[in-house]
Amino acid sequence: MGFDLMSVVQMAGGLALFIYGMTTMGGGLERAAGAKLEKTLEKMTGNVFSALLMGMVVTAVIQSSSATTVMVVGFVNAGIMTLRQSVGVILGANIGTTITAQILRLDSSGGMSDSFIMQLLKPKNLAYVVVLIGLLVMMSGKSKRRRNIADILIGFGVLFIGMATMEGAVAPLADLPQFSQLFAAVSNPVLGVLVGAVVTAIIQSSSASVGILQALSTTGAITYSAAIPIILGQNIGTCVTAFLSSVGGSKNARRTAMIHFYFNLIGSVIFLAAVYAIQYAVGFPFWADAIDKAGIANFHTLFNVLVTILFLPFTKLLVLLAERTIPADIEKADPLTKLEPRFLATPSIALEQAQKCIADMGTAALGNYELAVQPLFTGAPQQPELFLEQEQFLDRGEVEIAKYLIQIRSDLPGGMRRMHAEMLHSLSDFEKIGDYAQNIYDSVAEFRESGGKFSDDATAELKIMADAVSELLEKTVNGYIERSASIAHQVEPIEEVVDMLKDILKNRHIERLNSGRCSIQTGLPFLEIVHDLEKIGDHCSNIAIYTIQLCEGAKNFDTHDFSKHAYKASPEFREAVEYFRKKYLTALEQS
Repeated sequence: MGFDLMSVVQMAGGLALFIYGMTTMGGGLERAAGAKLEKTLEKMTGNVFSALLMGMVVTAVIQSSSATTVMVVGFVNAGIMTLRQSVGVILGANIGTTITAQILRLDSSGGMSDSFIMQLLKPKNLAYVVVLIGLLVMMSGKSKRRRNIADILIGFGVLFIGMATMEGAVAPLADLPQFSQLFAAVSNPVLGVLVGAVVTAIIQSSSASVGILQALSTTGAITYSAAIPIILGQNIGTCVTAFLSSVGGSKNARRTAMIHFYFNLIGSVIFLAAVYAIQYAVGFPFWADAIDKAGIANFHTLFNVLVTILFLPFTKLLVLLAERTIPADIEKADPLTKLEPRFLATPSIALEQAQKCIADMGTAALGNYELAVQPLFTGAPQQPELFLEQEQFLDRGEVEIAKYLIQIRSDLPGGMRRMHAEMLHSLSDFEKIGDYAQNIYDSVAEFRESGGKFSDDATAELKIMADAVSELLEKTVNGYIERSASIAHQVEPIEEVVDMLKDILKNRHIERLNSGRCSIQTGLPFLEIVHDLEKIGDHCSNIAIYTIQLCEGAKNFDTHDFSKHAYKASPEFREAVEYFRKKYLTALEQS
């Protein structure tokens, strides 16, 4: 039976099974490793050697250098990892990806006896037993752990079944002289590299591309001279996935993809030149011999290991090339780039990134508050551009962070579920603080444009209340950033004093209005600013209570119940209120 249309269909089906098996096995291994896999990758990048080791391990586990590189692009885009730290991981990923080819070489015939047991132990035969065991594990329970184990077993088995299917489909090619002639033409190094790169770019997996080459090698028609350029091209073609993942990312994310590309491109050119120089000068005795699956796996590994060793002293050069290719320009980093979609599959990292963005909102709200109130007391000009930029970030942040949090899967463990709920609460309060800062900013702007001027007493009173709110807001933001219950506990006592100040300032201002020492023109802006200051205090109180409840492990977030019973009744609270009362009200009483 010759090679016909049905053989093409079987080849395509075998490739589909192969990719499915590889993806399923890698996914099962990744889930079994849990969030620790990416968390460890994030932390173990202090030097190039630890980063290289982690890149190898993670890639060997998930069976895809492309997936590891995409993960690294996400870390760099989110600001978790620097461009220099990414180099080691990428170098390690290129070694780790060769594990798939080494697994597939286990199915080489090698001289096994014809006994049933020995035949059964061959991977292509053992694959069916492994799939059966995986199916039984999956049917025996619905726990996540069992499901992950089942995916690993089924993926491993399907991987080899797909390889066997491809080998069976291409077997008739061995009798076609045209097939041998085709690979004789591919022995041209440039053409071979192009073929390997294009095929790998299309299927976006160097492991799958190498697997196809290993299947074709069973025909005996592929020589070392034809296989070597193709393998080098496959390493270049795998860079396409990283390029695609970096589209729309930051400049450093795109530079990370360029580092991956330059490593494989320069390494392939150097290796190709070295191999052909030795071949022409001395000659390899095996050059015209047929290559087998083991030979392909070994050359694939040898290339990546040697090129990694070659580049280790020149990691800074890779970074420099990437930076020259994608030069920096004047651009302000967007804090919301931390919300990497790639992290949604790992909720612990996604929540951590969202928390950092909300902390950035707190910092922006504090900044806008200072921009709003300081011109009132210093006479300095307002800064409308900076204020508008931060206000737009607060508005956009509330929407984007909320969308991101909603996309994080709902079946979170207890601690992460409470963190998720706290963020949704705090997010809105920080945005509201920004809104009240906007109200103050607008009131001050209108008041100054109209030529209005507060009396010395009114200005001094507002200054005292503004200082109290400033300290209140600083402690709220710091408590949130540091996840500190002790700092957050200081917020509510100041908020109590702010409420007292509001009542005192309103009463005093009404007295001034009645006595004619103050006009309606100045009275209304004064009361509006007092109202907005008090509202900022309310939202600070909410955020602080959420922080305390999260740190102390409360099951539900209830600001009212907490304020009335859990905290305000304590003697420590009353002492703190008295301290801040003396700090701010004494100054007011003396004014």
